[in-house]
Amino acid sequence: MPTAKQVEDYIRQGLPCDYVVVHGNDGQHFEAVVVSPLFEGKRMVQQHQLVYQALGDRMRNEIHALSLRTFTPQAWAQSSQELTEEQ
Repeated sequence: MPTAKQVEDYIRQGLPCDYVVVHGNDGQHFEAVVVSPLFEGKRMVQQHQLVYQALGDRMRNEIHALSLRTFTPQAWAQSSQELTEEQ
């Protein structure tokens, strides 16, 4: 069973990312935030497919569930700014 850190490493190895964080401690269910310039101009489903491609067969064999939040670098910067302004 992979750890959250291993899943994060798998994503980083298969996809150029500005930021990745993965949570989950049961070895099968994970939540990830992924920021990649490759997401530019792509719909959310296409962004998620890129992450699944980076994980390859691990999505079928090792990871039971992966909740994804994907962002372009610009959308991530805007989201981060909005969070800062709310505080």
